[in-house]
Amino acid sequence: METQEPPAAKRLGRPLSFDRDEALNAALLQFWHTGYETTSVAELTHAMGITAPSLYTAFGDKESLFLECLEKYANPGPKTTPELIAEAGSARQAAQQLLEVSARWFTQHDAPAGCLVASAASSGSVNSQRVRAALKNIRDANRKALQKRTERDIREGHLPGTANAQALASMTMAIVQGMSTLARDGVGQKALLDLAQTAMRAWPTNKSS
Repeated sequence: METQEPPAAKRLGRPLSFDRDEALNAALLQFWHTGYETTSVAELTHAMGITAPSLYTAFGDKESLFLECLEKYANPGPKTTPELIAEAGSARQAAQQLLEVSARWFTQHDAPAGCLVASAASSGSVNSQRVRAALKNIRDANRKALQKRTERDIREGHLPGTANAQALASMTMAIVQGMSTLARDGVGQKALLDLAQTAMRAWPTNKSS
């Protein structure tokens, strides 16, 4: 008896029976709400409205799914945060925009409070090393971009030569992460914007202003 060749759809893999982008958005919100390690595959499939085999077929494993969600979260627009920092009118302006946007982003009405990058993988589990490295890379890229922008302003005479570019960039990013924690604790948007305004007093004034 001859064996029949399986249908092409089965040989090549069945087409997805769900909207991949919608499922990815749902997974992003779930990770944002409950973190990486503490989110189970069952919670993800429930939020995404798909089965576990569909998740593995469309996204790979849980780690791959999270890394794709992270890329989507970190770069929601046509330009990355480091690119926006580099293109800002000044380092001081870049820092202020970063703080104010964070205050609003962390307190959205239709999203979990806080920052996915700041809180997604807070433990030191060996199993999450790749995830923690990806999160660190995003934070490092933003901090280094702000430091580089500040160094440029110092070099061009827009900020005092005594300004410490590394300290200013690190302080700004530390405040961003602190704002995420405060937002998760229920601190509102106005209080975070007030915090951003207060933090900017530590920045030296542009010489041209």
